[in-house]
Amino acid sequence: MHAPTRHRRSLLRAPDPDGHAKVSFAELFFDLVFVFAVTQLSHRLIGHFTLAGVLQTLFLMLAVWWVWVFTSWVTNWLDPEAIPVRACLFVFMLLGLLMSGAIPDAFDGRALMFAGSYVGIQVGRTLFFLWAARGSAGLLRNFQRILAWLASSGVLWICGAVMPQWRVACWMAALGLEFIGPSLGFVVPGLGRSASTDWTVSGGHLAERCALFVIIALGESLLVTGATFSEHAITPDTALAFLVAFAGSLALWWLYFDTTNDLATGRIAHSDDPGRLARLSYTYLHLPIVAGIIVNAAGDEFVLAHPMGETPLRTAVCVLGGFGLYILGVGLFKWSVLGRWPWSHAVAVGLLALTGLWAAAWPTVLTSAVACLVLVALAVWERQSRKIPA
Repeated sequence: MHAPTRHRRSLLRAPDPDGHAKVSFAELFFDLVFVFAVTQLSHRLIGHFTLAGVLQTLFLMLAVWWVWVFTSWVTNWLDPEAIPVRACLFVFMLLGLLMSGAIPDAFDGRALMFAGSYVGIQVGRTLFFLWAARGSAGLLRNFQRILAWLASSGVLWICGAVMPQWRVACWMAALGLEFIGPSLGFVVPGLGRSASTDWTVSGGHLAERCALFVIIALGESLLVTGATFSEHAITPDTALAFLVAFAGSLALWWLYFDTTNDLATGRIAHSDDPGRLARLSYTYLHLPIVAGIIVNAAGDEFVLAHPMGETPLRTAVCVLGGFGLYILGVGLFKWSVLGRWPWSHAVAVGLLALTGLWAAAWPTVLTSAVACLVLVALAVWERQSRKIPA
């Protein structure tokens, strides 16, 4: 007698009746590492507010985002409730914790720790997917292309880590290679290129995952506000600055979640080509949104430290620039899903730029309050004028 054939349980998500793959607790647990990463980025920006420090922090933020968003794409297909997938996520959590711990010294003594952890996640996750998704020819071919790109960039990451004189050049080339890969379809000689229609994503799942990352960044903003306020004596000035910073965080949440997220989620969930829309709207255009929150968190700390002093350049850049970057990102996000630019966002960015002309003579708390009022007015404008086309 032949032994009965044992079928391996598929590690891919089962099709969901409503087309919206559920975000699992394992994915939310994985995200906790990135709470730490965003905290590290904010503190690095605050402590290294020079041109070189700002550019390095921006670079590290792009890398952190890229690790997270690639993992979110993968868990769009893989079932996080399956034990092998869950175990894989936990291994990448450990590597992510090491990567996040290296952020303050990533361009110096902990370069290899940062680059090694980053490459381990990017390449390891792709190799795991090739094993987990065997039998799905379309997905396998796509991830074979991705592996070729990430392995190539991985060599540059490690070379930059072990050769300090070439670090900046190698790392810029590595991250640039990874960022252009999706827009080029990860084209590889002999393997062809991926079409956006090959990426059969659950639009609702990816939208929810990115919204959760925005919550992570907003949570960091609140942590910075609360921690800084607790370190200073409670005076009318610090209390006012604290309330303005809190109002700013609420306004950031309001603009995204009350006037943007639900609309975008519906559009991508019913799109004829959700892969293309997800690649543009979530993989790329969420970057300025997250960056704006992180920059503004640094601005809140500067304001709370000296609420009534004249606004220095670094505070104006973080407060006005952070809000401006966030508004620009939300505007681009709306453009990508609606097909038209929301001119209310351009007006708001213009008002912030005009504020910058006089901010140097104002108390920092007034600069923060004016920026907050601009954001609140924009959110109200969008709330009143929002019309969702059929």
